[in-house]
Amino acid sequence: MVDRLESLFERYVSESYIFTNRDVLSHDFIPSQLPHREGEILRLGSILAPSLRKMKCSNVFIYGKTGTGKTAVSKYVLSRLSKKSEEIGGNVKVCYVNCRVAGTEYRIAASICSFLGVNIPFTGLSTAEVLNRFTVRIREVKAHLITVLDEIDVLVKGYGDRLLYELTRINENLGAGRVSLIGISNDLYFKELLDPRVLSSLSEEEVVFKPYTASQLKDILLQRAKLAFKPGALTDSALNLCAALAASEHGDARRALDLLRIAGELAERDNAEKVEDRHIKEAQKRIEHDRVFEALSSLPLHSKIILHVLYSADKAGKKGVTTGELYDKYLSTCSQLGVENLTSRRVGGLLNELDMLGVVNAQIVNLGRYGRTKQIKIKVPAKILEKAFKEDLYLGSLFNS
Repeated sequence: MVDRLESLFERYVSESYIFTNRDVLSHDFIPSQLPHREGEILRLGSILAPSLRKMKCSNVFIYGKTGTGKTAVSKYVLSRLSKKSEEIGGNVKVCYVNCRVAGTEYRIAASICSFLGVNIPFTGLSTAEVLNRFTVRIREVKAHLITVLDEIDVLVKGYGDRLLYELTRINENLGAGRVSLIGISNDLYFKELLDPRVLSSLSEEEVVFKPYTASQLKDILLQRAKLAFKPGALTDSALNLCAALAASEHGDARRALDLLRIAGELAERDNAEKVEDRHIKEAQKRIEHDRVFEALSSLPLHSKIILHVLYSADKAGKKGVTTGELYDKYLSTCSQLGVENLTSRRVGGLLNELDMLGVVNAQIVNLGRYGRTKQIKIKVPAKILEKAFKEDLYLGSLFNS
């Protein structure tokens, strides 16, 4: 066994037969060119360009389905804008925050501050105080800060639009400097959650990203494959199949890149000389298997807390909990974690989303003279939930205790 393990390690230490640079297939890689997004690049660039002249540029709302290039285009344009600002001696600064990764209102505000060199403690301040320090710093550096809030719908669904409202109004209190926002969302109906005042400020300009077609996905994969794989290590048939499968998933380029990367890794483990159709099909099976885990891991914090309450009830042998019981336990868990709780109405909205996602089952039950209520049960296997939440910054302590 030891010799076989040593052989396996030696194989990975030696040069790969398949990959030249597998990092090219990651979601974070931004290529020098973004095929089939030239129009969106120019549109976003024209909206932000006035900042180079120290002029006001509009806030932008970008939306479209997952894997349509929204984040890649935003980062690409902002990178070029920042470089141009440096060339002409301008003071345009850019900031990118993923709201799902940051998790809470406080951490999102703190992340924005950190881009301007303002150190905010992990906890201990109010969000209002964090924003106040941010405003002071903007005045000091007199910068035009363009902030991207990726997956902005996660922030609003979890905490409402209070932080957005403050950020869209912050310029009213600035004598020098300026803040512009770019909101990115996968949810085409996200705008319905916003207060009209926030919506009017945030959506001064809109850019819509349509899904890629199969032929467009093939061009994207071909561009990445030339950088990622050894010459001849990827068959044309496998490339076509990968593009076709991803196109059937609503034109998701991220899924296409994942398929190609995992297929290449499978071929490498098999000591195959080429990535073939069978590797693409096996990669698809693996991705399907991990979908539930990925969906759970990427849920907003308060949705995770709701699932933990239901998980605990299930472990205790309960066949479900009522909405009242769930909210009481939710408040207790928020207090235990030191997290500000949401209203019962917001928790009800998150519960409906979890029901639609298929991870919980909420049924109306008749309690006779006591009226009707929802009986909520968890539908996710306990092992998958434990695996998804054990590494979570907040929930991990509950599972590891």
